[in-house]
Amino acid sequence: MSWWILHVDMDQFIAAVEIRRRPELRGLPVVVGGSGDPALPRQVVATASYEARAFGVHSGMPVRAAYKKCPAAVFLPTDPAAYDAASAEVMDTLRSFPVVVEVWGWDECFVGAETDDPEALAAELRTAVAERTGLTCSVGIGDNKTRAKLATGFAKHERSHAEPFEGAGPVEGASGGAGVYRLTGANWREVMDHRPVRDLWGIGSRMERNLNELGLLTVADLAAADVDVLKKRFGPKMGAWYAALGRGLGDTQVTDVPREPVSRSHEETFAADLVERPDIERELRRIATELTQEVVAEGRTIQRVWVKLRFVNFYTPIKSRKLPAPTQDPEVIAATTMALLEKFDLHRPIRLLGIRVEFVPPPT
Repeated sequence: MSWWILHVDMDQFIAAVEIRRRPELRGLPVVVGGSGDPALPRQVVATASYEARAFGVHSGMPVRAAYKKCPAAVFLPTDPAAYDAASAEVMDTLRSFPVVVEVWGWDECFVGAETDDPEALAAELRTAVAERTGLTCSVGIGDNKTRAKLATGFAKHERSHAEPFEGAGPVEGASGGAGVYRLTGANWREVMDHRPVRDLWGIGSRMERNLNELGLLTVADLAAADVDVLKKRFGPKMGAWYAALGRGLGDTQVTDVPREPVSRSHEETFAADLVERPDIERELRRIATELTQEVVAEGRTIQRVWVKLRFVNFYTPIKSRKLPAPTQDPEVIAATTMALLEKFDLHRPIRLLGIRVEFVPPPT
Protein backbone atom coordinates (compact mmCIF):
# COMPACT_ATOMS: atom_id res chain seq x y z
CA MET A 1 0.00 0.00 0.00
CA SER A 2 1.11 3.57 -0.67
CA TRP A 3 1.39 6.47 1.76
CA TRP A 4 -1.16 9.19 1.03
CA ILE A 5 -1.90 12.53 2.60
CA LEU A 6 -5.48 13.75 2.78
CA HIS A 7 -6.40 17.31 3.69
CA VAL A 8 -9.80 17.43 5.40
CA ASP A 9 -11.42 20.87 5.33
CA MET A 10 -14.82 21.45 6.88
CA ASP A 11 -17.39 23.24 4.71
CA GLN A 12 -18.39 26.71 5.99
CA PHE A 13 -17.53 25.33 9.43
CA ILE A 14 -18.58 28.12 11.80
CA ALA A 15 -21.77 28.82 9.87
CA ALA A 16 -22.46 25.09 9.67
CA VAL A 17 -22.15 24.71 13.46
CA GLU A 18 -24.64 27.53 13.93
CA ILE A 19 -27.02 26.00 11.39
CA ARG A 20 -26.70 22.60 13.05
CA ARG A 21 -28.18 23.99 16.26
CA ARG A 22 -30.66 26.17 14.39
CA PRO A 23 -31.91 23.96 11.53
CA GLU A 24 -34.44 26.59 10.50
CA LEU A 25 -31.51 28.63 9.13
CA ARG A 26 -30.60 26.01 6.54
CA GLY A 27 -30.68 27.51 3.05
CA LEU A 28 -30.63 31.09 4.35
CA PRO A 29 -27.76 33.57 4.13
CA VAL A 30 -26.03 33.40 7.52
CA VAL A 31 -23.23 35.71 8.68
CA VAL A 32 -21.30 35.06 11.89
CA GLY A 33 -19.11 37.72 13.46
CA GLY A 34 -18.59 39.92 16.49
CA SER A 35 -21.68 40.42 18.64
CA GLY A 36 -24.01 39.58 15.78
CA ASP A 37 -25.36 43.14 15.69
CA PRO A 38 -24.55 44.68 12.28
CA ALA A 39 -25.33 48.14 13.62
CA LEU A 40 -22.27 48.11 15.88
CA PRO A 41 -19.02 49.41 14.40
CA ARG A 42 -15.70 47.64 13.92
CA GLN A 43 -16.82 44.04 13.92
CA VAL A 44 -15.47 41.51 11.45
CA VAL A 45 -17.15 38.59 9.69
CA ALA A 46 -15.78 35.27 10.97
CA THR A 47 -17.54 33.26 8.28
CA ALA A 48 -20.52 33.32 5.97
CA SER A 49 -22.72 30.57 4.61
CA TYR A 50 -22.53 29.81 0.90
CA GLU A 51 -25.87 31.57 0.47
CA ALA A 52 -24.37 34.76 1.99
CA ARG A 53 -21.20 34.41 -0.09
CA ALA A 54 -23.33 34.59 -3.21
CA PHE A 55 -24.01 38.24 -2.23
CA GLY A 56 -20.29 38.98 -1.93
CA VAL A 57 -20.01 38.48 1.82
CA HIS A 58 -16.73 36.91 2.96
CA SER A 59 -14.70 36.37 6.10
CA GLY A 60 -12.58 39.29 7.22
CA MET A 61 -14.87 42.00 5.90
CA PRO A 62 -16.59 44.44 8.28
CA VAL A 63 -19.96 43.21 9.52
CA ARG A 64 -21.48 46.55 8.51
CA ALA A 65 -20.24 46.01 4.94
CA ALA A 66 -21.76 42.52 4.98
CA TYR A 67 -25.08 44.03 6.04
CA LYS A 68 -25.00 46.46 3.12
CA LYS A 69 -24.36 43.60 0.70
CA CYS A 70 -26.98 41.32 2.21
CA PRO A 71 -29.37 43.05 4.64
CA ALA A 72 -31.68 40.01 4.62
CA ALA A 73 -28.96 37.77 6.11
CA VAL A 74 -29.22 36.31 9.58
CA PHE A 75 -26.42 37.84 11.69
CA LEU A 76 -25.15 35.78 14.64
CA PRO A 77 -22.49 36.33 17.33
CA THR A 78 -19.41 34.14 17.43
CA ASP A 79 -19.36 31.29 19.97
CA PRO A 80 -15.81 29.88 20.22
CA ALA A 81 -16.77 27.27 22.84
CA ALA A 82 -19.30 25.74 20.43
CA TYR A 83 -16.71 25.62 17.65
CA ASP A 84 -14.16 23.99 19.96
CA ALA A 85 -16.67 21.27 20.83
CA ALA A 86 -17.75 20.67 17.23
CA SER A 87 -14.13 20.51 16.07
CA ALA A 88 -13.35 17.91 18.73
CA GLU A 89 -16.28 15.81 17.45
CA VAL A 90 -14.88 15.91 13.92
CA MET A 91 -11.30 15.10 14.90
CA ASP A 92 -12.39 12.25 17.17
CA THR A 93 -14.40 10.82 14.28
CA LEU A 94 -11.35 10.89 12.01
CA ARG A 95 -9.17 9.31 14.71
CA SER A 96 -11.53 6.32 14.82
CA PHE A 97 -9.98 5.24 11.50
CA PRO A 98 -6.50 3.64 11.20
CA VAL A 99 -4.91 6.94 10.19
CA VAL A 100 -2.71 9.70 11.64
CA VAL A 101 -4.53 12.99 12.26
CA GLU A 102 -2.57 16.26 12.38
CA VAL A 103 -4.88 19.07 13.52
CA TRP A 104 -4.30 22.51 12.01
CA GLY A 105 -7.29 24.39 13.37
CA TRP A 106 -10.97 24.18 14.17
CA ASP A 107 -11.90 23.25 10.63
CA GLU A 108 -8.97 21.50 9.00
CA CYS A 109 -6.42 18.76 9.44
CA PHE A 110 -4.06 16.52 7.51
CA VAL A 111 -4.67 12.78 7.56
CA GLY A 112 -1.86 10.36 6.77
CA ALA A 113 -2.78 6.85 5.71
CA GLU A 114 -1.48 3.76 3.94
CA THR A 115 -4.05 2.73 1.36
CA ASP A 116 -4.38 1.55 -2.22
CA ASP A 117 -7.58 3.57 -2.71
CA PRO A 118 -7.36 7.06 -1.23
CA GLU A 119 -10.62 8.11 -2.90
CA ALA A 120 -12.47 5.33 -1.10
CA LEU A 121 -10.88 6.33 2.20
CA ALA A 122 -11.83 9.99 1.57
CA ALA A 123 -15.42 8.95 0.92
CA GLU A 124 -15.48 6.90 4.13
CA LEU A 125 -14.14 9.82 6.15
CA ARG A 126 -16.69 12.24 4.68
CA THR A 127 -19.54 9.83 5.33
CA ALA A 128 -18.49 9.19 8.93
CA VAL A 129 -18.14 12.91 9.68
CA ALA A 130 -21.55 13.66 8.19
CA GLU A 131 -23.29 10.81 10.01
CA ARG A 132 -21.69 11.37 13.41
CA THR A 133 -21.59 15.18 13.52
CA GLY A 134 -24.11 16.42 10.97
CA LEU A 135 -21.35 18.52 9.38
CA THR A 136 -19.82 18.14 5.94
CA CYS A 137 -16.25 18.33 4.69
CA SER A 138 -14.22 18.28 1.51
CA VAL A 139 -11.08 16.19 1.08
CA GLY A 140 -7.99 16.89 -0.97
CA ILE A 141 -5.73 13.96 -1.78
CA GLY A 142 -2.03 14.42 -2.47
CA ASP A 143 1.40 12.86 -2.35
CA ASN A 144 2.47 15.71 -0.02
CA LYS A 145 0.83 18.39 2.12
CA THR A 146 1.16 21.13 -0.49
CA ARG A 147 -0.73 19.20 -3.14
CA ALA A 148 -3.31 17.82 -0.70
CA LYS A 149 -4.06 21.32 0.60
CA LEU A 150 -4.48 22.73 -2.92
CA ALA A 151 -6.57 19.75 -3.97
CA THR A 152 -9.13 20.65 -1.32
CA GLY A 153 -9.76 23.95 -3.12
CA PHE A 154 -10.75 22.02 -6.23
CA ALA A 155 -12.84 19.59 -4.19
CA LYS A 156 -14.76 22.48 -2.68
CA HIS A 157 -15.22 24.15 -6.05
CA GLU A 158 -16.73 21.04 -7.58
CA ARG A 159 -19.05 20.85 -4.61
CA SER A 160 -20.18 24.42 -4.12
CA HIS A 161 -18.74 26.56 -6.93
CA ALA A 162 -17.95 29.06 -4.19
CA GLU A 163 -14.27 28.47 -3.59
CA PRO A 164 -11.12 30.15 -4.88
CA PHE A 165 -10.20 28.47 -8.13
CA GLU A 166 -12.09 30.21 -10.91
CA GLY A 167 -12.78 27.93 -13.81
CA ALA A 168 -11.58 24.89 -11.91
CA GLY A 169 -13.59 21.90 -12.89
CA PRO A 170 -12.88 18.25 -13.43
CA VAL A 171 -9.40 17.86 -14.89
CA GLU A 172 -8.77 15.06 -17.33
CA GLY A 173 -6.77 12.32 -15.67
CA ALA A 174 -7.63 13.50 -12.16
CA SER A 175 -9.64 11.30 -9.86
CA GLY A 176 -12.27 12.16 -7.32
CA GLY A 177 -15.79 13.45 -7.30
CA ALA A 178 -17.87 16.16 -5.72
CA GLY A 179 -16.09 16.97 -2.49
CA VAL A 180 -12.97 14.88 -3.24
CA TYR A 181 -10.03 15.73 -5.52
CA ARG A 182 -6.59 14.25 -6.14
CA LEU A 183 -3.55 16.36 -7.04
CA THR A 184 -0.15 14.68 -7.36
CA GLY A 185 3.06 14.93 -9.31
CA ALA A 186 1.32 13.10 -12.16
CA ASN A 187 -1.19 15.88 -12.89
CA TRP A 188 0.45 18.87 -11.19
CA ARG A 189 1.58 20.61 -14.37
CA GLU A 190 -1.68 19.99 -16.22
CA VAL A 191 -3.73 21.39 -13.34
CA MET A 192 -1.49 24.18 -12.02
CA ASP A 193 0.97 25.43 -14.65
CA HIS A 194 -1.37 28.00 -16.20
CA ARG A 195 -2.69 29.35 -12.89
CA PRO A 196 -1.50 32.61 -11.31
CA VAL A 197 1.05 32.28 -8.51
CA ARG A 198 -1.59 33.64 -6.12
CA ASP A 199 -3.37 30.27 -6.35
CA LEU A 200 -0.49 28.57 -4.53
CA TRP A 201 -0.72 27.83 -0.83
CA GLY A 202 1.03 30.57 1.12
CA ILE A 203 1.19 33.19 -1.65
CA GLY A 204 -0.70 36.34 -0.66
CA SER A 205 -1.27 39.56 -2.56
CA ARG A 206 2.00 41.15 -1.42
CA MET A 207 4.11 38.15 -2.41
CA GLU A 208 2.23 37.89 -5.67
CA ARG A 209 3.32 41.46 -6.47
CA ASN A 210 6.91 40.65 -5.55
CA LEU A 211 6.94 37.59 -7.80
CA ASN A 212 5.24 39.48 -10.61
CA GLU A 213 7.98 42.11 -10.43
CA LEU A 214 10.42 39.32 -11.30
CA GLY A 215 8.28 38.38 -14.29
CA LEU A 216 6.86 35.34 -12.51
CA LEU A 217 3.15 35.43 -13.25
CA THR A 218 2.12 31.79 -13.37
CA VAL A 219 2.92 28.64 -11.46
CA ALA A 220 4.90 27.44 -14.49
CA ASP A 221 6.97 30.64 -14.38
CA LEU A 222 7.78 30.06 -10.72
CA ALA A 223 8.67 26.42 -11.30
CA ALA A 224 11.15 27.43 -14.01
CA ALA A 225 12.60 30.41 -12.13
CA ASP A 226 16.32 30.70 -11.38
CA VAL A 227 16.67 29.61 -7.75
CA ASP A 228 19.63 31.94 -7.21
CA VAL A 229 17.48 34.91 -8.28
CA LEU A 230 14.78 33.87 -5.82
CA LYS A 231 17.31 33.43 -3.01
CA LYS A 232 18.81 36.84 -3.69
CA ARG A 233 15.37 38.49 -3.55
CA PHE A 234 13.79 36.55 -0.69
CA GLY A 235 16.71 35.03 1.20
CA PRO A 236 18.25 31.54 1.03
CA LYS A 237 15.50 29.74 2.92
CA MET A 238 12.42 31.43 1.45
CA GLY A 239 13.86 31.63 -2.06
CA ALA A 240 14.38 27.86 -2.13
CA TRP A 241 10.92 27.35 -0.64
CA TYR A 242 9.19 29.41 -3.36
CA ALA A 243 11.07 27.49 -6.05
CA ALA A 244 9.88 24.20 -4.54
CA LEU A 245 6.34 25.52 -4.18
CA GLY A 246 6.14 26.22 -7.92
CA ARG A 247 6.81 22.55 -8.54
CA GLY A 248 4.32 21.39 -5.96
CA LEU A 249 6.91 19.97 -3.59
CA GLY A 250 6.15 19.76 0.10
CA ASP A 251 6.24 17.90 3.39
CA THR A 252 5.19 14.26 3.42
CA GLN A 253 5.21 13.77 7.20
CA VAL A 254 2.00 13.71 9.23
CA THR A 255 2.19 13.67 13.02
CA ASP A 256 -0.43 13.46 15.73
CA VAL A 257 1.85 15.22 18.22
CA PRO A 258 0.28 18.63 18.94
CA ARG A 259 2.31 21.52 17.58
CA GLU A 260 4.02 23.55 20.27
CA PRO A 261 2.96 27.20 19.99
CA VAL A 262 5.85 29.59 19.41
CA SER A 263 4.03 32.84 20.13
CA ARG A 264 0.75 34.39 21.13
CA SER A 265 -0.86 37.68 20.26
CA HIS A 266 -3.72 39.87 21.32
CA GLU A 267 -5.30 42.61 19.23
CA GLU A 268 -8.06 45.00 20.11
CA THR A 269 -10.10 47.25 17.83
CA PHE A 270 -11.54 50.19 19.72
CA ALA A 271 -15.07 51.49 19.31
CA ALA A 272 -13.68 55.03 19.48
CA ASP A 273 -10.32 55.93 17.95
CA LEU A 274 -7.42 56.52 20.31
CA VAL A 275 -6.11 60.04 19.76
CA GLU A 276 -4.28 61.17 22.90
CA ARG A 277 -0.95 59.56 23.76
CA PRO A 278 -1.84 58.84 27.41
CA ASP A 279 -4.85 56.84 26.18
CA ILE A 280 -2.68 54.90 23.74
CA GLU A 281 -0.10 54.14 26.42
CA ARG A 282 -2.77 53.09 28.92
CA GLU A 283 -4.43 50.62 26.55
CA LEU A 284 -1.12 49.25 25.26
CA ARG A 285 0.12 48.67 28.79
CA ARG A 286 -3.15 46.94 29.74
CA ILE A 287 -2.96 44.58 26.74
CA ALA A 288 0.71 43.83 27.45
CA THR A 289 0.00 43.01 31.09
CA GLU A 290 -3.01 40.79 30.33
CA LEU A 291 -1.18 38.91 27.58
CA THR A 292 1.90 38.35 29.71
CA GLN A 293 -0.12 37.07 32.65
CA GLU A 294 -1.96 34.67 30.33
CA VAL A 295 1.15 33.10 28.83
CA VAL A 296 3.05 33.00 32.13
CA ALA A 297 0.12 31.12 33.68
CA GLU A 298 0.89 28.41 31.10
CA GLY A 299 4.53 28.31 32.17
CA ARG A 300 5.92 30.12 29.11
CA THR A 301 8.80 32.58 29.01
CA ILE A 302 8.99 35.50 26.58
CA GLN A 303 12.03 36.42 24.48
CA ARG A 304 10.71 38.89 21.86
CA VAL A 305 7.89 41.45 21.66
CA TRP A 306 6.05 42.95 18.67
CA VAL A 307 3.76 45.98 18.74
CA LYS A 308 1.27 46.63 15.96
CA LEU A 309 -0.73 49.79 15.36
CA ARG A 310 -3.52 50.30 12.86
CA PHE A 311 -4.34 53.90 12.06
CA VAL A 312 -7.69 55.17 10.83
CA ASN A 313 -6.45 54.99 7.23
CA PHE A 314 -5.68 51.27 7.84
CA TYR A 315 -1.91 51.78 7.60
CA THR A 316 -0.57 49.05 9.91
CA PRO A 317 3.11 49.33 10.91
CA ILE A 318 4.75 46.74 13.19
CA LYS A 319 7.86 47.12 15.36
CA SER A 320 9.67 44.45 17.37
CA ARG A 321 12.45 44.06 19.90
CA LYS A 322 14.32 41.08 21.30
CA LEU A 323 14.56 41.26 25.08
CA PRO A 324 18.01 41.49 26.72
CA ALA A 325 17.05 38.37 28.66
CA PRO A 326 13.99 36.09 28.59
CA THR A 327 11.38 37.08 31.14
CA GLN A 328 8.02 36.32 32.73
CA ASP A 329 7.70 39.79 34.24
CA PRO A 330 4.62 41.70 32.98
CA GLU A 331 6.27 45.01 33.86
CA VAL A 332 9.25 44.24 31.62
CA ILE A 333 6.93 43.45 28.72
CA ALA A 334 4.85 46.57 29.33
CA ALA A 335 8.00 48.71 29.47
CA THR A 336 9.22 47.15 26.23
CA THR A 337 5.97 48.02 24.47
CA MET A 338 6.35 51.60 25.68
CA ALA A 339 9.86 51.70 24.22
CA LEU A 340 8.58 50.29 20.93
CA LEU A 341 5.80 52.87 20.87
CA GLU A 342 8.49 55.56 20.65
CA LYS A 343 9.44 54.19 17.22
CA PHE A 344 6.02 55.01 15.75
CA ASP A 345 4.94 58.32 14.29
CA LEU A 346 1.63 58.88 16.08
CA HIS A 347 0.33 61.30 13.48
CA ARG A 348 -3.18 59.86 13.08
CA PRO A 349 -5.86 58.43 15.37
CA ILE A 350 -5.47 54.72 16.10
CA ARG A 351 -8.24 52.17 15.62
CA LEU A 352 -6.36 49.00 16.67
CA LEU A 353 -3.54 48.02 19.02
CA GLY A 354 -1.88 44.63 18.96
CA ILE A 355 0.93 42.88 20.83
CA ARG A 356 2.61 39.58 20.01
CA VAL A 357 5.07 37.79 22.28
CA GLU A 358 7.46 35.06 21.14
CA PHE A 359 8.21 32.24 23.55
CA VAL A 360 11.53 30.72 24.48
CA PRO A 361 11.54 27.30 22.76
CA PRO A 362 11.11 24.31 25.08
CA PRO A 363 14.21 22.17 25.64
CA THR A 364 14.62 19.35 23.14
